Amino acid sequence: MTSAAAPVDTALQPASAEAAAGLVRVALDTPADDYFDYLADAAVMPGELVVVPFGKRHVMGVVLDRPDNTEVPADRLRPVTGHLTWMPPLNAAWIGLARFAARYYHRCLGEVMLPALPPSLRDPQTWERLEQRARTTQYRVRPAQSEALLAAAPSRARTVRALAEALIAAPDGLRLAEARELCTAAPARLAEWEAAGCIQSTHADRPLLDKAPTQVPSVAPTLHDEQRAAVDAITAAEGYAAFLLHGVTGSGKTEVYLHAIAARLDEDPAAQVLMLVPEINLTPQLQARIAERFPDQPLAVLHSGLADQERSLQWLAAHRGEARIVLGTRMAVMASVPNLKLIVVDEEHDTSYKQQEGLRYSARDLAVWRANQLGIPVVLGSATPSMESWYRAEQGAYRKLVLRDRAQADAALPTVRLIDLNHERQRQRTLYEGLSVPLLDAIQQRLDRGQQSLLFLNRRGYAPVLACDSCGWLSGCPRCSAYLVLHRPERRLRCHHCGLEAPVPHHCPDCGNVDIAPLGRGTQRIEEALAARFPQARIARIDADSTRRKGSAQAMLDEVHAGEVDILVGTQMVAKGHDFQRVTLVGIVHPDAAMFSHDFRAAEHLFASLMQVSGRAGRAGLGGEVLIQTRYPDAPALQALVRHDYDGFAASQLRERRQAGLPPYAYQVLVTAEHAQLERALAFLQAARACADASPMAAEVQLHDPVPMSMVRLFNKERAQMLVEAGSRPLLQRFVSEWVRTFDDAATRVKGVRWQLEIDPLRI
Repeated sequence: MTSAAAPVDTALQPASAEAAAGLVRVALDTPADDYFDYLADAAVMPGELVVVPFGKRHVMGVVLDRPDNTEVPADRLRPVTGHLTWMPPLNAAWIGLARFAARYYHRCLGEVMLPALPPSLRDPQTWERLEQRARTTQYRVRPAQSEALLAAAPSRARTVRALAEALIAAPDGLRLAEARELCTAAPARLAEWEAAGCIQSTHADRPLLDKAPTQVPSVAPTLHDEQRAAVDAITAAEGYAAFLLHGVTGSGKTEVYLHAIAARLDEDPAAQVLMLVPEINLTPQLQARIAERFPDQPLAVLHSGLADQERSLQWLAAHRGEARIVLGTRMAVMASVPNLKLIVVDEEHDTSYKQQEGLRYSARDLAVWRANQLGIPVVLGSATPSMESWYRAEQGAYRKLVLRDRAQADAALPTVRLIDLNHERQRQRTLYEGLSVPLLDAIQQRLDRGQQSLLFLNRRGYAPVLACDSCGWLSGCPRCSAYLVLHRPERRLRCHHCGLEAPVPHHCPDCGNVDIAPLGRGTQRIEEALAARFPQARIARIDADSTRRKGSAQAMLDEVHAGEVDILVGTQMVAKGHDFQRVTLVGIVHPDAAMFSHDFRAAEHLFASLMQVSGRAGRAGLGGEVLIQTRYPDAPALQALVRHDYDGFAASQLRERRQAGLPPYAYQVLVTAEHAQLERALAFLQAARACADASPMAAEVQLHDPVPMSMVRLFNKERAQMLVEAGSRPLLQRFVSEWVRTFDDAATRVKGVRWQLEIDPLRI
């Protein structure tokens, strides 16, 4: 490995005695190498954050260890220039997790470690400001140094003199914040006086989490037999154990989590628990529920919606062991939680757990590996487990825990009915803005009863495309292979992929026809149609457009829970995790588009989505009904949904995948390439394919031909992909490890191509 100062010397040489005593090995956020060697004094320890010279810049890195020798000549080694002293080092277990992720996903170690840290810790210029929030610094006058201090504070500098007099007058000393109020130059003056021996400073960690108001913990509901059996199995586990908690919607999986968390926290006064949820909008209600159940246990929340400093403080609370419970989205799986004793992954099937940019990791898979590494239990919960998790449970790698009934004794699973749109057309019953007569009648019945309805359409905006009947023009995105979606309230066309916006044209840009019209329907159009049909109803829409402001999603959900909404229209944001007590009707408007996809997981994702949103109905004993509009009522996924038959659906899916040699019976790697010209992207993949064919292991893996991606153009870049499969994970990993080393040769032959490697891709 190299130093930032010099290339690798081919001969491994011991450094001089002076250098050997001061060597540190540092990981940097660069694809150049896994680590770089520098000089540092003995105070710099593994796991600490340092600032080092790298080329002409100074960058932040993580110290990995203190080696005895280096490949870099001693006269080329450069010293560490900064050192974060007030934060506890990252422990060996966290570094081991980062090493595994780097190895498994084929990235350099620093590319895993540094992005896993919160933004304020990655920027040395913010370290001082963060320290002021994380620690209390107290300054006191040393014994018999009052006169010397006054002599060092000239009377003509009034604010400096006032600071010195305040220090002398305060027997317990002054905090830095108090000193700043007296003198704006306080930090520099205090440092000067401390160096002169007039004063001394002491430091103490400041609590990072807001103390919850004292309250009596909420009473935990009585568990039914299946819940109790699940909790007993989890709490009895010694060492590593992976549990798949398969419970129908409304079966009380969250109560199982909370009881298991309580047991772990009671066992060890320093124990910490990590709980993952798939989406940011699910954290507020779960955070409130955890705070009610554990008012005396500090809770840290980690997700990308937090401001930089707040996220850093929450992360530090987990890292220092102050937070007993850590709740977060996928990024939280890489948080430093030194006393971790239990991991919970809620809605483990959700594709949001797979990172789609940078390090393309699966938070669920890393959670399982981390639990195994630490020798602790991990609980994966879902009403619709992923095929991979279900297969592992069937094979005995995970222990399956089943909740077959809803937690409330009077709450049964909703009745699911299919509305055959072909039959509706034969009866000459036309749709009202995409809504069938049976669905509209069912909504009216709920309005008459004072109950709530939820309409699910996973397509935001007013209409997916604007079209001209005269010449066939469509509102295509000039930067992507996609259409600009009409957002009628704002009178804007938007690309939901690259973010391009344009005003709605007054006439067709191609032929000048003024009669241009929207095609298809999104949540805005459904909301408008319902408002016209049911003018007395209170209607709310929850999607990415209506919840852009911070806190707006939770505010709207609170209105739904309070009964201030009669009809809720929403996308995937309302499909899972919400306990709507008054919702007795779920209408699924247009699921058919998801049935036609090149992705072999399309049926799995459709079934999971529809079962999750169906589970919002009938959760409080009022009786629930789910109406699904479709032109394909015989589709296996829909028929299984009518029967609430996840087991049968999963068995049929696994049979098909076994016959086709698809995951979980095979393992995949996807290589994507992008360039301004599609031919160049394909040429790069062809060159990479040629390198793969030359490998001795090529005969043991299946190399598919390079092809354009289904959305070939994105952000003005043409994209292509190549899939590699093997029946053995270790074999595929060994092959890829050798293969990626040849990519530089392929990139040399085809200039300007950006490529990305994805292990275990979820969308192909």
